[in-house]
Amino acid sequence: MISRIDLRGDALPEGAALRDLLPRAEFDVEAALEKVRPICEAVHHRGTAALIDYAEKFDGVKLERVRVDAKSLTDALEQLDPKVRAALEESIRRARIVHRAQRRSEHTTQVVPGGRVTEKWVPVERVGLYAPGGRSVYPSSVIMNVVPAQEAGVESIALASPPQKEFGGLPHPTILAACALLGVDEVYAAGGAQAVAMFAYGTEDCSPANMVTGPGNIWVAAAKRYFTGRIGIDTEAGPTEIAILADSTADPVHVAADLISQAEHDPMAAAVLVTDSTELADAVEKELVTQVAATKHIEDRIVPALSGKQSAIVLVDGVAEGLRVVNAYGAEHLEIQTADASAVAARVRNAGAIFVGPWAPVSLGDYCAGSNHVLPTGGCACHSSGLSVQSFLRGIHIVDYTRDALAEVTHHVVTLAEAEDLPAHGAALKARFAEGELDRRSAEGELDGRSAEGELDRRSEWKAPGK
Repeated sequence: MISRIDLRGDALPEGAALRDLLPRAEFDVEAALEKVRPICEAVHHRGTAALIDYAEKFDGVKLERVRVDAKSLTDALEQLDPKVRAALEESIRRARIVHRAQRRSEHTTQVVPGGRVTEKWVPVERVGLYAPGGRSVYPSSVIMNVVPAQEAGVESIALASPPQKEFGGLPHPTILAACALLGVDEVYAAGGAQAVAMFAYGTEDCSPANMVTGPGNIWVAAAKRYFTGRIGIDTEAGPTEIAILADSTADPVHVAADLISQAEHDPMAAAVLVTDSTELADAVEKELVTQVAATKHIEDRIVPALSGKQSAIVLVDGVAEGLRVVNAYGAEHLEIQTADASAVAARVRNAGAIFVGPWAPVSLGDYCAGSNHVLPTGGCACHSSGLSVQSFLRGIHIVDYTRDALAEVTHHVVTLAEAEDLPAHGAALKARFAEGELDRRSAEGELDGRSAEGELDRRSEWKAPGK
């Protein structure tokens, strides 16, 4: 059901050579880009009419309108199973605790007497959030997108999710109920690339957004790439991934269950076990057979995912070598199920989120850990982070200098401007002072500087971390 890759014995290669040995789903966003281009431009030129046409073509529903009415949102919440509502409310509560702590505060640095730089954090004005609606329904993704945007202070939040034929062309009612719980009243029945285009260009019904976030299929990822530069995006999310670094102390029942939990998302989902224990590998393979037979979505998702080339059991010589492998892989979700799991987790550099020990499975993070589950995939964890309050904030520097502070540094600015062959940059400073004033100040500064030369040299020293 799942293949093996044996990396024992020989020294592991470095960098890209090691990454190339590891399983990965094929996800060609560039090829999809040309297919979404006409869809995006149709929305640009035809607006809501194009969205209605694509809903009929791709989702099999004839919409009268794209925006969801307020009554549908209210009805969805009123009709929600009380147990589901309680679970959603607890998920929201925990997510708010974590994301509220991520808020950034304004900070002012006094660079020199009379010269200061303040960094303030400003939320984007309007965001468009995407909640998938294909093989499964994801109210949890509504929470993971909306909560950090709200905690960042975003004033205008809109959400799109594909129309569902069985619900009269509305998004899934649990999606609508989650929006109602969160106070999001601007919701659109739109999916795929056309939803991203709606947010990027705007339509008669929907104002354009500054940013679009949320997981989706390859068409959503391709549309995000198409609009990069026009709007901000979180990431080009690919197929979901789990990697588990485990040794002989791990319980094969837990490991197999966690691999299956990701495989049930999609036939392209990746499930990777990295271990130095052949006994664990053997036991996990047996558990997979037993547990898969007892679950749902076997033939259409789980078996294709586990047997695909994106999934494997990777054998290594030890936990140290396993760490090198998982750091090279850069998993969306990484579980550490080893002896002294906390210490091992501390040595991980590349992962979207890390789950430590047997009692922190990925499924917990998907719903109720308080962490965010919108995470980088496809190895992008080596340079990108998951969705957070910071994703919706922009840092702006405010420069405030007095006349004397500017005069004191002008000769340095002029020197650097001339070194870059941009003399007008320096002239812009010199124009603010009377002729001869800067020369006089420079001379006085040189005299003052000699008495404090040692102090200045000492302050200007810098050493790289760890030196």
